Amino acid sequence: HLPVHNGVPFQFHEDGFLVLEHFFTAAECDSMRDQIQRVIAEMEVPPHCRTEFSTKEKEQLQAQGSSDYFLTSGDKIRFFFEKGVLDEKGNFLIPKEKSISKIGHALHAYDPVFKQITHSSKVQELGRKLGLESPVIVQSMYIFKQPGIGGEVTPHQDATFLYTEPLGRVLGFWIALEDATLENGCLWFIPGSHTSGITRRMVRASPGTSTCVEFIGSEPTYEDNRFIPVPISKGGLILIHGEVVHKSELNTSELSRHAFTFHVMEAKDTSWSKENWLQPTPELPFPSLYT
Repeated sequence: HLPVHNGVPFQFHEDGFLVLEHFFTAAECDSMRDQIQRVIAEMEVPPHCRTEFSTKEKEQLQAQGSSDYFLTSGDKIRFFFEKGVLDEKGNFLIPKEKSISKIGHALHAYDPVFKQITHSSKVQELGRKLGLESPVIVQSMYIFKQPGIGGEVTPHQDATFLYTEPLGRVLGFWIALEDATLENGCLWFIPGSHTSGITRRMVRASPGTSTCVEFIGSEPTYEDNRFIPVPISKGGLILIHGEVVHKSELNTSELSRHAFTFHVMEAKDTSWSKENWLQPTPELPFPSLYT
């Protein structure tokens, strides 16, 4: 129904993002929410979250544990928590299911429900409409945006973290599993900001450095008035160009804002940076979107 250019709606070329309301059914959204509750019920809390925050040395071990846990999460289902949800002994101050910030990064590969959604015929059909020839899935995440504590996500471009040569080969699929509103932390975009490249890259730090990743370049300060809010109802899909600038605010409401998101790369004539934190592994090469 949208005016199209080379298979891609004009709006997407113009803005760098595209809202497709009611792309998934309420039942599909509920199946993802139910499944994530099962995943949480079986969750083992990672040991680095349990380290007591006492000595400097322990803090370093904890940071190291966190960074290894993050860096090796590309081919696993792993748990990341909001700040301030654990006491100094590593016990939860609030119920664990309310403390999780996100689960990543391979739900699409190892969880039957998320795998089925990611490879669903409507997603594949959309990929073909968008002219993707050899799309592969690089990562997926379930994001909770918990009531009251769901942290803000500062302005960024996905290609900062998922860098390719050439640029313009990465596309985010962001699915609202509940209504995303101004109150509970919907996404905000700077329309048209996907056309001037990227200013910052996150790369793997050289072995032996204290951090696991480092940033090259810097994120400019974006004027607040350039951002427009993009609320979307449950089941809606937002397509996100890898270089469009976007953010979300703190969730100050009493309602969560669950979302499932995955990133696709057009693998044809594209090289994935060896410096990206996320790397395909022998256990999990990036799977093809088309099955």
